[in-house]
Amino acid sequence: MTRAGFVAVIGAPNAGKSTLVNRLVGSKVSIVSRKVQTTRFPVRGLAIQDETQMVLVDTPGIFRPRRRLDRAMVRAAWGGAEGADAIVHIIDAEAHGRVESGKAQAADRLAVVDSSAIAQGLRANARTALLVLNKVDRLRKDALLGITERLFDASLHAAVFMISALNGAGVEDLKRAIAEAMPEGPWLYPADQSADLPARLLAAEITREKLYDRLHQELPYSAAVETTAFDERADGSVRIEQTLYVERDSQRAIALGRGGATLKAIGQAARLELADLLGCPVHLFLHVKVDERWSEDRRFYGEVGLDFDA
Repeated sequence: MTRAGFVAVIGAPNAGKSTLVNRLVGSKVSIVSRKVQTTRFPVRGLAIQDETQMVLVDTPGIFRPRRRLDRAMVRAAWGGAEGADAIVHIIDAEAHGRVESGKAQAADRLAVVDSSAIAQGLRANARTALLVLNKVDRLRKDALLGITERLFDASLHAAVFMISALNGAGVEDLKRAIAEAMPEGPWLYPADQSADLPARLLAAEITREKLYDRLHQELPYSAAVETTAFDERADGSVRIEQTLYVERDSQRAIALGRGGATLKAIGQAARLELADLLGCPVHLFLHVKVDERWSEDRRFYGEVGLDFDA
């Protein structure tokens, strides 16, 4: 008997959604960064547990939106939960622990507020979720139990799991529980497929991850990468051209670095990972363009499946 279904992975920014999805799938399907709100649109990763296929929808972090892109991301996150066969609500337990110990930073307090708002949204839509406390390896057991008692609501949560998405602790138990929640039916994707993401988008996401890795402190959140050409060549290699959008000339200078060294390093890191993921040589060409209104471009939203009018 086979099972298959959709699983929405929701949570506040930086709760560990992408890390968990990558761990459950067993390969990289979603980019991971120290910068919050890295995931901008739903990414589907495919995980298998015995005879069950789970389509894991890694959604953008749910937070209080302030601009058009924020609103589109939050709508996409809740859209991923609509109609899902199971919902995983992942929470940054470490942030909650710092709040309760009085050692919180502003981002920690926001994480707690956003997590509470997500719970209210689930209740308003009459949905239950698996409550997943992430980063539990960074907390004392007594603190973790206290957080669990305060957050778990039997009317809202089908079960609670304590995990570390980074090192895998507790993830297999969670994976089995998700599989049990899937409905009977044929698999939705081929068994050897790990993600439902066009290669052009995957390439742009990998480069954006390397951009944030390199310029986490220097470059603000308002940057984007677009794949403008993706050509499979006769020799088996792939030629990729991408444009990195920033909003100001000063940001362009940061992205380029002295003599173009920073952009070259970003491109090299992206090229190596893409070659590994695609299984072929990759020729990657990056360009930086200043466009202070890139986040107001309707074309950008359509390409990544976001609602421009959210």
